[in-house]
Amino acid sequence: MTPAKAASQAAPPVQAATGAMLDKARAVTAKVARLSRDFAGAHKLAHEAQVREALTRTELTLALTESLAARAELEARLRDQAVAAFRARGAGRLRRHNRLSQMLDRVLARLGWPGQALVIARSGIWHGTGRPLHDLRHMAAYARRGADPAIIPRAPLEQAWYLASNPDLAGLRMSPLAHYLVRGGREGRDPAPLFHAGWYGRENAAELAATSVTPLEHYVRVGAARGLSPHPVFDTAHYLAQAPVLEPGDAPLSHYLRDGWRAGLSPHPLFDPAWYVERAPDAAGQPPLVHYLSKGWKAGLAPHPLFDPRWYLDQHPNVAAAGVEPLTHFLAHGGFEVASPSPWFDLPAYVEARGADLPPNVHPLIDYLRGGAWAVAEARPGFPTAAYVATRPALVRRGITPLEHWARRGGR
Repeated sequence: MTPAKAASQAAPPVQAATGAMLDKARAVTAKVARLSRDFAGAHKLAHEAQVREALTRTELTLALTESLAARAELEARLRDQAVAAFRARGAGRLRRHNRLSQMLDRVLARLGWPGQALVIARSGIWHGTGRPLHDLRHMAAYARRGADPAIIPRAPLEQAWYLASNPDLAGLRMSPLAHYLVRGGREGRDPAPLFHAGWYGRENAAELAATSVTPLEHYVRVGAARGLSPHPVFDTAHYLAQAPVLEPGDAPLSHYLRDGWRAGLSPHPLFDPAWYVERAPDAAGQPPLVHYLSKGWKAGLAPHPLFDPRWYLDQHPNVAAAGVEPLTHFLAHGGFEVASPSPWFDLPAYVEARGADLPPNVHPLIDYLRGGAWAVAEARPGFPTAAYVATRPALVRRGITPLEHWARRGGR
């Protein structure tokens, strides 16, 4: 067989094989194209599903933050209603205490314990029984014992603390309560750890100037009944919003010192009793706030996750040098001067984020804790509120703000 004839006979099988391969290649190509179309469709569906999920998450997060803001607004209304209900019980009367009256008190104080008893009776701050002669005898018995630190007067003056806080009164010949009413109150001395005479006097300067009474007299006779706060770290509205059961004539501060602290009530938005007691085991058996003000802050114990006493004093050496308790300074001055309370809360950044929406005369950190947290995208640069809440829905149930939760976890 010639080569040409052999080649012609072999061609059909080769062509057939080639055709089969081409058909197979076309089928594979078609399948790949079909799979590509299917994959593109699946990818599109997956992408759309992801977009829908992201949108749903965003919508849920927005709804969540809106509900948190609404809850904060409701809590604000409850505070207002609690104070209004408390004031509706009726306020006391404040007589004008002019210079002649002050002169009379000074004269009476020089007459020994009988005169001092009359000074105390005239002040109206003795917690009596309503029987004038009986109460006057008790005042006289108190005044007769002089400056004995062990005596506890039936008045909102903590005698042992007053004497210890004023070492220049060593050897005082009159009773401490009479001294406060005649001199101490006008010298700006505090009668108790939870009564800040200077701050209270500034907050109510006009009325105090018009009546010439001491800050403590004003608070006991009318201030407490009006729901005024006696100290920067005791917020009466905050306390009343926790629904303490007050007896007729009972003041919120008196209730806290007697019963409220035992029930775990908080005296201020920036004082968390449970948080503090965990870090101050020796605070048992006394109001946690009193422990903090007397020695807790000196040991660097934090009253709240967002306030660090040691850090604050390190940032403000002038405050540390003056021996001023840091939380009181922050609430009365530092916060309004845009000073941060701790490494966890950037107060200047928050004030800038709030802008014109920050209410005037409202402490920035208190504003954050009472609803401002849900009104800003980032209360701290690089700390997105919505994203943090979205990944930690338990915050909603616990009612904790994001930065507070972050601080409790040590920044983790």
